[in-house]
Amino acid sequence: MNKTYASAALALFLSGCAFQAPDYLQMVTAPELNQLMQRQDIFLVDVHTPEQRHIKGTDAFIPYNSVEKHLDKLPQDKTTPIYLYCEGGPMGNAAAKTLHELGYEHLSNLEGGSKAWAKAGLGFE
Repeated sequence: MNKTYASAALALFLSGCAFQAPDYLQMVTAPELNQLMQRQDIFLVDVHTPEQRHIKGTDAFIPYNSVEKHLDKLPQDKTTPIYLYCEGGPMGNAAAKTLHELGYEHLSNLEGGSKAWAKAGLGFE
């Protein structure tokens, strides 16, 4: 009986650990991002450390943990939409939090990161 409760508690705990995007961050899938990139010019930033292969069309590489040191690489207009990605997603979420704290208003992160991009068969530089 105790094992059943322990298993149920563990399952509940783990489901609560799943990432839920804060209200300032929009999650975008690889196909959605690819379609968006086909229709318009977007500002795309790779925030993964160490540096990895970049998605075609990436505008900047800014390590997620030193965004403040690379403000010169970001749009001066803080209403410009910024699309972020890393390898799997968490570093993009961390960079988005920092950007939000710096006043950037329209932030999106690639759900599943460059792994999802590759899985969708999309190109890299």
